[in-house]
Amino acid sequence: MSIEQSLKERSNNVCELCGDACGTLVVMTVSGNDDSADSSVYICESFKSQIENPDTIDANQWRCLNEAIWSPTAAVQVVAYRMLHTLAAKGESWAQELLDTAYLEDDVKAWAESGIAQATDDDDPKPRDSNGSELAEGDSVTLIKDLDVKGMNFTAKRGTLVKNIHLTSNPKHIEGKINGSTIVIVSAFTKKA
Repeated sequence: MSIEQSLKERSNNVCELCGDACGTLVVMTVSGNDDSADSSVYICESFKSQIENPDTIDANQWRCLNEAIWSPTAAVQVVAYRMLHTLAAKGESWAQELLDTAYLEDDVKAWAESGIAQATDDDDPKPRDSNGSELAEGDSVTLIKDLDVKGMNFTAKRGTLVKNIHLTSNPKHIEGKINGSTIVIVSAFTKKA
């Protein structure tokens, strides 16, 4: 039996990510493993196109990962995990929240992380705002969402301008003053002013 036939049977001829028979379905081999049905997924052509061209990602189409990450099929979990990392890096907080709650077996997680390692191995990572613009010491940023400030009795409101930011050792975080208090802010929740 061919890989495509095996995948059609395994998936009941629907996309293994969204669960629909939406448009053309294609076989995608998941990198980091052998070339077999167990190392492939049967997905919508539009998903495969977005995976191969990350600049074209439509984050709302990927909300189906809420279900796909819990698939009993390891290859589907790997694709979901990698895409959630991509979406979280683009500032999609729902994707990061889902990653924080997802559970993968150790071997499946290692397989998934092997495909995203090159993206995180940057020798000099830079903090970036929600649009991917690089942030520098002293920049001003605007908050793009309401942020509950832990340990304080206030919420930093969306649209708040934070002037003269400071970079931290973690490229995902910056420091800034809001209401007279210096707080740590996730850089993906900001937009360069």
